[in-house]
Amino acid sequence: MTAMFDLTGKVALVTGASRGIGEAVAKTLAAHGAYVIVSSRKAEACEAVVAAITTAGGKAEARACHIGEMAQIDALFADIVAAHGRLDILVNNAATNPHFGHITETDVSAFQKTVDVNIRGYFFMSSAGARLMAKTGGGSIINVASVNGVVPGAMQGIYSITKAAVIAMTKSFAQECAPMGVRVNALLPGATDTKFASALFHNPVILEKALTRIPMKRIAEPDEMAGTVLYLASNASSYTTGAAINVDGGYLVS
Repeated sequence: MTAMFDLTGKVALVTGASRGIGEAVAKTLAAHGAYVIVSSRKAEACEAVVAAITTAGGKAEARACHIGEMAQIDALFADIVAAHGRLDILVNNAATNPHFGHITETDVSAFQKTVDVNIRGYFFMSSAGARLMAKTGGGSIINVASVNGVVPGAMQGIYSITKAAVIAMTKSFAQECAPMGVRVNALLPGATDTKFASALFHNPVILEKALTRIPMKRIAEPDEMAGTVLYLASNASSYTTGAAINVDGGYLVS
């Protein structure tokens, strides 16, 4: 194991980690030595990921948290303090996208749910994470945004708006948390084959249109996002904060 990517002794929290990008990230961080708190709305959904990590020789536990609920965020961090007394890595990956359609047809319920999870949730997870990290010398926060935060996705208006907010949020936290020893960066995934995106990319018409914009002419696998998160979580990125890294097959430069 390359020393600069060694996470031995670090405690990491990954939200939305029961599947997709979050699952891939949790397994990668554990493979590099981190103790990983695998979190999603239901702890049972994370147990299979925990089992896979422990079978591979890693260390992990499952914790329930719906980041759209403030009380659950508070309870999660209280549990982390009680059990571990520290947090070194936070990956804000849980997200929602309940509305697919014209932006003017977004109802209040879909709007509020998307904002509560994708903006408010990330904000208060980051606030609590940064404060806890500062108590033990600092840490790294990685926000999973999206290329849609730069180029809005068709029929994904409110989702794209929230992901643009995550990019701005990342820069604001990076600026203000640097004196606390906390680095804050963002991953901007492009088209990725996850259950979250399956309604889009398993549609042949939408997939064909998407591939015309991607120079690499394919969509990504969740594992292809994990390497960038590992870099941002580790000492390899010790002088990197406020960055928004595109992992998109060239989509944003096409």
